[in-house]
Amino acid sequence: MPRGWLCHAFRVSQKVSPHASRPTHRRRVAVIGGGVSGLAAAHRVAQDLPDAEVLVLEASTRLGGSLHRAEVGGVVVDVGAEAMLNRRPEAVDLAVEVGLGPDLVHPATISANLWSRGRLVPMPRTMMGVPLDLRALDGVISAKGQARAALDNVLPPTVLGDRDISVGDLVEERLGKEVVDRLVEPLLGGVYAGHAREISARAAVPQLVALLELDRSLSRAAAAAVPPPDPSTARPVFAGVRGGVGRLPSAIAAASGATVRTGATVRDLARRAEGGWNLVVGSTRDPEVVQADAVVLATPARATARLLTDVAPTAALALAGIEYASMAIVTLAFPARAFPEVAGSGFLVPPVDGRSVKASTFSFAKWGWVREAGVAAGEEMLVLRCSLGRHREERVLQVADEELVEIALADLADAVGLSVRPVDSHVQRWGGALPQYAVGHLDRVATVRREVDGLVGLAVCGSVYDGIGIPACIASARLAAVKILRDLVPGT
Repeated sequence: MPRGWLCHAFRVSQKVSPHASRPTHRRRVAVIGGGVSGLAAAHRVAQDLPDAEVLVLEASTRLGGSLHRAEVGGVVVDVGAEAMLNRRPEAVDLAVEVGLGPDLVHPATISANLWSRGRLVPMPRTMMGVPLDLRALDGVISAKGQARAALDNVLPPTVLGDRDISVGDLVEERLGKEVVDRLVEPLLGGVYAGHAREISARAAVPQLVALLELDRSLSRAAAAAVPPPDPSTARPVFAGVRGGVGRLPSAIAAASGATVRTGATVRDLARRAEGGWNLVVGSTRDPEVVQADAVVLATPARATARLLTDVAPTAALALAGIEYASMAIVTLAFPARAFPEVAGSGFLVPPVDGRSVKASTFSFAKWGWVREAGVAAGEEMLVLRCSLGRHREERVLQVADEELVEIALADLADAVGLSVRPVDSHVQRWGGALPQYAVGHLDRVATVRREVDGLVGLAVCGSVYDGIGIPACIASARLAAVKILRDLVPGT
């Protein structure tokens, strides 16, 4: 149907939306997307413009995006993102602001392992895979690989200038292929479900690029930038929420005071001649127009591109080229009496070893509250999770839930000697959930922001722009809220 059908469609349907009637000028800000980015934007807009009506429109039946909880073995746990980076303030500060401060917790242990070449070895200290001590690579990579990594100390400096480069290519140039395959790949696979030799160093790990200016040795510069941990003074790397990080979306929504509509797909976005925006919401058979003075698009790249096609075509084209990865989280519950003894908080798996599971988190060991909830569930339950799926390797996910559970159990049997069946399991599929920050990503984001910034009352935010972690999404949301405030209240 042509995009110019907007006015005619509503004359034919004769539907009058209660959301389309406008009070005598109480400004309305519509936030499209009810994930953590959209909810954080709604909360910030409500703080900045207390007299405005804030409306959140979410296409799915629930809020939260990749933050979600489910009951497994009588224990309600996260089946999406389960931790927030604590060394960035945005997420923990917002959790406190919306009333979750008393429930903020930190991992009981974060001593991860590497399941490499068929055995579990302690994960050496790294900065996104760059080892801080080359001597710690014994048992992680081969003697030949260690000799190659040692060349990092004597190779000529790597000078990028204005070039972007993949994380894998940067680390391989300095430290060799084995460090990339055995350390960088499993770490980036856990964060982005992507491939180190495709992910932009400037966009995903700018701290590594910055290290190039400090020392010609990447490893030596990383060691200087990450001092040895001091348990008495060190701030925990991660934070969680008792009961699950999945509690955060509803807490933000409640604190914002925004009107929230789920099952509300926004199909079109158009500028109004008199200023502001018209949104087409609902099915093609039963559409409605929602008018807004300002709009925040907190949707994935493809959905945002579709909405921007007419109003910001260059931005839409840049967003349409961003790819996403799909993955799945398999959560399992076992009786404690039957579970083998394990060390640490879980393990990462180098993809070069050909395993289906790319990581496993022993939630019962990582989070004290999960262990406590397992005890409270009756017979002590130990809950753990496995993640599967990488960018363009979705074939492993194209099986029934029951088969994904069996795949996870088979890898756990090989990794930790697991020989018992779970009492319960849960499979959470995250289709197209993780944006891929390919080489050149920062240029794409700059193109989007440059065009959108020229449109009054329109802003974008989300995991596709400035980072995929919860703090980065909240920071992105705040940038969007600042633009909306600036557009609606000039001079602020």
